[in-house]
Amino acid sequence: RDIVLTAKEFRLLAYLMSHPDAVISRTRLLNNVWDLSFDPETKVVDVYIRYLRRKIDGEGETPLIKTVRGFGYVISA
Repeated sequence: RDIVLTAKEFRLLAYLMSHPDAVISRTRLLNNVWDLSFDPETKVVDVYIRYLRRKIDGEGETPLIKTVRGFGYVISA
């Protein structure tokens, strides 16, 4: 199915997909997707992960992007 993504959503998804099965920290995502240094108060990564999940995960399907509590995110089939 076709999925419409913003440029930032695409960049985030592409980064996660280029590191399958690897847990990627929020800091690393901020540095590589947003070109930002670490900011402990920002929730931008969490917000964009939520946007992606809504668009790519089908109802009743196993989520592709998983949260690793206290560290970051991992994408796997």
